[in-house]
Amino acid sequence: MNEIIVDAGITETRIAFVEDEELVELYIERKKDKPIEGNIYKGRVTNVLPGMEAAFIDVGLDKNCFLYVKDAIPQELLNEESQITKEITIKEILKTGQEILVQVIKEPIGTKGARVTTHLTLPGRYLVLMPSTDYIGISRRINDEDERERLKAEIEDIKPQNMGVIVRTVAEGKSKEDFKDDIKFLLKLWQKIEREKKLGYAPRLIHKDFDLVNRTIRDIFNKEISRFIINNQEVFKGTKELVDLISPALKDRLILMEDDIDVFQLYNLENQIEKGLSRRIWLKSGGYIVIDTTEALTVIDVNTGKYVGSVDLDDTVYKTNLEAIEVIAKQLRLRDIGGIIIVDFIDMNSECHEAAILNKLEKALAKDRTKTKILGITNLGLVEITRKKVRQRLDFQLQKQCFYCNGTGQISSEYHLIRKIEKQLKRTMQHTSCRAVLFKINPLSIKAIEDHKELINEIEANTKITIYFEENEATPYGDVKLVLMGSKEVVEKAIEEK
Repeated sequence: MNEIIVDAGITETRIAFVEDEELVELYIERKKDKPIEGNIYKGRVTNVLPGMEAAFIDVGLDKNCFLYVKDAIPQELLNEESQITKEITIKEILKTGQEILVQVIKEPIGTKGARVTTHLTLPGRYLVLMPSTDYIGISRRINDEDERERLKAEIEDIKPQNMGVIVRTVAEGKSKEDFKDDIKFLLKLWQKIEREKKLGYAPRLIHKDFDLVNRTIRDIFNKEISRFIINNQEVFKGTKELVDLISPALKDRLILMEDDIDVFQLYNLENQIEKGLSRRIWLKSGGYIVIDTTEALTVIDVNTGKYVGSVDLDDTVYKTNLEAIEVIAKQLRLRDIGGIIIVDFIDMNSECHEAAILNKLEKALAKDRTKTKILGITNLGLVEITRKKVRQRLDFQLQKQCFYCNGTGQISSEYHLIRKIEKQLKRTMQHTSCRAVLFKINPLSIKAIEDHKELINEIEANTKITIYFEENEATPYGDVKLVLMGSKEVVEKAIEEK
């Protein structure tokens, strides 16, 4: 059973996509940080970069957007796929100061600005309108050839002249009447955009895409979703109006929860979100996977852990790898991990087992709406996967860099900390005649060195300087700050006065 659960709060809206009571996708939209993917802007070219065959576009955001040459070439030329098209440079298309209509196709990530295109698309319930090209496309997820031919014939009869249309997966089995309503809605939207772009100067917003809840209704809510649960009366009312407009047959699946019910807690989603942030994830058999993410790639390591099997080692390894596949596929979706992904399955001696693992992995990843591709097994036995980067990973949205370790995941050991104290006291002994020092130190650092009190005593004995500590939470863990030195009386008096 597939369900969509909406938790609409004051600061943010969270939407969970649940399969058989298990969280597989989580979307978050904050009131002060709403996504811009799908928005259309009237922008101005600020810089053309021939060396990168790209340009920077100012659309009024904090960071300029990035436009690749292939996203700037007119769509009709791209469709020809001629040698002339391949030789077109960014300087031939754009000039600094030029005003241009662009659409965001990739959210800003980290230090990178948003990526934009001049090939505008307007998604509806069943169809996607492409105003700048004359083309008909059918979703690859519709596999039946007869159905593909039927859909193409239906669209050819109603397609607007000199415009393109892509048929979405949810259109499978739908009639021409359904498509006419979609076309009518999308043409009105395009006419509004055409009027807006003639008004005012760049940079400015021309068209804002749906918010998270309405995008979910448009893109995900279909007959395969058994329930769409919402915990907010106002959001429920707006959602019901949209469903009445584009999918009236599904309106009975909308369910309103009372505002005072913690809907995520009720469906055990909070625990599953925490699991989606953990580095180590246990399998039911006792094995586990470890997920480590860097800027360049994500590495997933599979281990047998506590699982010892019941037949032989090859069988234990094979079963652990099989069990890990479903968890890995769901974690890629839940965490929204993009880019290069390396999976280190436990080494298998059987080529038959390796083929079965790849086959099951491909089937598990087929459920992912984000484009994912298995590249095969390397000479080292590692499985390479690429997954399109669409938005910020889950950990980036829910966590921030640790101010103790600065994102390294490592902090100084207590021995390194004691060594710092020793060096400081030796310098103090060589250059002063003081007999006591006062260090500011993090409370957790004090606890870490308590088990090594004998080393502190030895340092005091060798330097003939008494050490005093003052707890200070502002001092980074693993660091000490010398704040006072002098006689024991002076230091002790200063401590008393504080």
